[in-house]
Amino acid sequence: MSTIDLRSDTVTQPTQPMLDAMTTAPLGDDVLGDDPTVIQLQEHVAKLLGKEAACFVPTGTMANQTAIRAHTQPGDEIITHEDSHIIHYETGAPAALSGVMIRVLRGERGQFDPQDVRDAMRSGDTHFPSSRLLVVENTHNRGGGSVWALDRLQAVCRTGRELGLRVHLDGARLWNACAASGSSPEDYASLCDSVSVCFSKGLGCPVGSAVAGDRAFIDRVRRYRKMFGGAMRQSGMLAAAALYALEHHRDRLTEDHTNARRLAEKLSGVSSVRVDTDRIETNMVFFALEGMPAPEVCERLADAGVLMLPESSRVVRAVTHMGVTGAMIDEAAEHISRIRV
Repeated sequence: MSTIDLRSDTVTQPTQPMLDAMTTAPLGDDVLGDDPTVIQLQEHVAKLLGKEAACFVPTGTMANQTAIRAHTQPGDEIITHEDSHIIHYETGAPAALSGVMIRVLRGERGQFDPQDVRDAMRSGDTHFPSSRLLVVENTHNRGGGSVWALDRLQAVCRTGRELGLRVHLDGARLWNACAASGSSPEDYASLCDSVSVCFSKGLGCPVGSAVAGDRAFIDRVRRYRKMFGGAMRQSGMLAAAALYALEHHRDRLTEDHTNARRLAEKLSGVSSVRVDTDRIETNMVFFALEGMPAPEVCERLADAGVLMLPESSRVVRAVTHMGVTGAMIDEAAEHISRIRV
């Protein structure tokens, strides 16, 4: 039985051309700063995002956490949405690694407005933590892959800066946001002091993320990358995969978005399934089966060779990616339609 893996866009395998690029990449020692392929990737990412410099790191979590550490001091406070990745999926790292508090905002699908930021700012009273950093996420994972409208994000980031906050963009799926909105990576990144991007999600690389910002900030990121154990030696092999993906895999992201909508539309015709097709902006589909817990739905689908993950006790998440075809989407939808309470 073949497997249709819709758990995440992180499950992709390198293509043969990507593997060829990895095995032929010139290498050095990135800890010593002389791996030519890593240098090429960092320069390329910085230019793509309109920043002075970038730092290659192993994971998206490390990208966000080195940025947080570089922006803050222990006792500071981060302002971000209550459903942010840095809160739910990074193992309490802001507290453990940077010693910072988090003040949460609410808003539809992971987004919020300038006034929400103003309301969350601490005064200068010595009883309070210092508001230091605003973190926005685009696309927003727990928001269902939602995309920030450029003008709304511009207003939020401008307000943060006016209030004296640094602004970090968690752009793990920024490539998807750009594919969906037509905006460029620099359009979004220019609104923020720093940005993290991931290569191992929609772009299909086996490993890797990057952080970009001004040179002084990236110098600090590089120090914390070493402190957190993320400095690698001949990592040009991994950087080569990212370079290949940036050139060859970005344009095809719209195919994943089309497949996500295809799945949602097919599920919308199943009486026992609840899915909002209007919320499918990128490559994520959230749905529920009437009367059945999400973990049980996922267990039954796994028995049929379809892998998905429970997002909550009732909601299932399916993520499309370059390893999933339209025919596989149709087959997955058919298996879901056969599930009975």
